[in-house]
Amino acid sequence: MTTILIVDDDINILQLVNIHLSEAGYKVSQAKDGTEALEVLNREACDLAVVDVMMPFMDGYALTREIRKKYDIPVILLTAKNQIEDKEEGFSSGTDDYLVKPFEPKELNFRIEALLRRYDKQSDESIIRLGSTTINKKNYEVQIRDRTILLPLKEFELLYFLALNSMQVFSRDHLIELIWGLDYEGDERTVDVHVKRLRERFSKLTDDFQIKTVRGIGYSLEANCR
Repeated sequence: MTTILIVDDDINILQLVNIHLSEAGYKVSQAKDGTEALEVLNREACDLAVVDVMMPFMDGYALTREIRKKYDIPVILLTAKNQIEDKEEGFSSGTDDYLVKPFEPKELNFRIEALLRRYDKQSDESIIRLGSTTINKKNYEVQIRDRTILLPLKEFELLYFLALNSMQVFSRDHLIELIWGLDYEGDERTVDVHVKRLRERFSKLTDDFQIKTVRGIGYSLEANCR
């Protein structure tokens, strides 16, 4: 289910948007300010954020910039202002769209649908999400909640491939060919060593996935659905 994060210090707006988007079939997460919104994003994967500009502690512009640093999701800014300078600041901070209050809930829904379609077309298999774990081939980073992990290249490529093809079993020879190449002169124990390192790195950090040994065959990554 697509998850929309709504961030607004006005409880009436939160309730209105929550009801409307829930009826439209979305899962809705809520936050009353930018700091709380970042905590939500650290805990769960959201597909789009609807962010009010005027909020205490961290305004919508600052929150949008923080979202842009860590998350590849579209952002819609909500504001009571309609000045060109405010729109300029909003788009400069990285927002994808801008909606002026008061607004029709249907219009917000149209804009959400359009952005999700656009991002879906742009997205490919370069970003894999397993619960709170994101494996990003664009920057070769693994992020677990608020922690970013940089892996040696072959470890990353092995993890990425197994995650991309989760629940499928691959032999050691097959993995050697795919990750290290046909010209690799080592043996299949290389795969065992890299799998062991990945298990050691992630077993204490997350239970979003496990790399399973399939006796007599090879390895498979098992994602834990929640």
